[in-house]
Amino acid sequence: MGFDTSDDACVYKITDEIAAIHTVDFFTPVVDDPYQFGQVAAANALSDVYAMGGKPAIAMNLLCVPNCLSKETIRMILKGGHDKAVEAGCTIAGGHTIQDPEPKYGLCVTGYVHPDKVLKNVGAKPGDLLVLTKPIGTGVITTAAKADMVEPEDYQAVLKCMAELNSYAAEIILKYPDIHACTDITGFGLLGHAYEMAAGSNATLKLFSKKIPLLHGAKELASMGLIPAGAYRNMDYVRPHLELLPSAEETLVDLISDPQTSGGLLVSLPAEDAKKLLKDLTVLSLPCAIIGEVLEKQETDLIIE
Repeated sequence: MGFDTSDDACVYKITDEIAAIHTVDFFTPVVDDPYQFGQVAAANALSDVYAMGGKPAIAMNLLCVPNCLSKETIRMILKGGHDKAVEAGCTIAGGHTIQDPEPKYGLCVTGYVHPDKVLKNVGAKPGDLLVLTKPIGTGVITTAAKADMVEPEDYQAVLKCMAELNSYAAEIILKYPDIHACTDITGFGLLGHAYEMAAGSNATLKLFSKKIPLLHGAKELASMGLIPAGAYRNMDYVRPHLELLPSAEETLVDLISDPQTSGGLLVSLPAEDAKKLLKDLTVLSLPCAIIGEVLEKQETDLIIE
């Protein structure tokens, strides 16, 4: 696996039994607390391995810090990442730090998977249903939080969502042998990642906008116009390949475009299995839902109703 289909990570076959998954991700703080920032950044980087069907094994820190950042703040960022890696059963074995005017943190991660069990972001088949394992709206809520417009309980909910590992969902998903496609939802938004899945699968994905789980408060904030710039960039990119049905509410379309940090897994699998999977996923702490279906190739790659 390389970059041909914009997949979540590269996969290199080592033996007939082992393939290595390699990925890297880091970004500027999306929350104020350094420990929480470390946790979110680590969970986000580790997610790519789960999206490919593997388990993370070892990681290296990537840290950029300004001179004004205290040693205690730096320590807490690294502790947040370390604790999340420990939760994932992944060892952080060093890394690299540079001075930078703006702090940035993330991980370069290596995981492993059987070569015959690699999940890809393409391969969705007509008749499949689409399952999403986390609610969306992190971009809208973190944008609104900068203006102190988010209720404390909603802010804590978005922190929990972003810091939750996709390992728990992946463990359940991997029990199903007929997963046709899988990806994690990050900065390209549900819109962009669904488009990549559709285009690479030579199929059309229809999203049921009213069935997509949302973080509490996200819809109200989006209706007030608190949309991050990345959402507009995502829409501009996908618009030529998109059909919006009259039933698609503008606010929900904005949220589908919303760039996510450490979002959930989007899975395409046969309809009967999807319904069973959704029932199995109810043990997770975050809401999951069937949010769409895969159709034969239409004039557009993506339809939102």
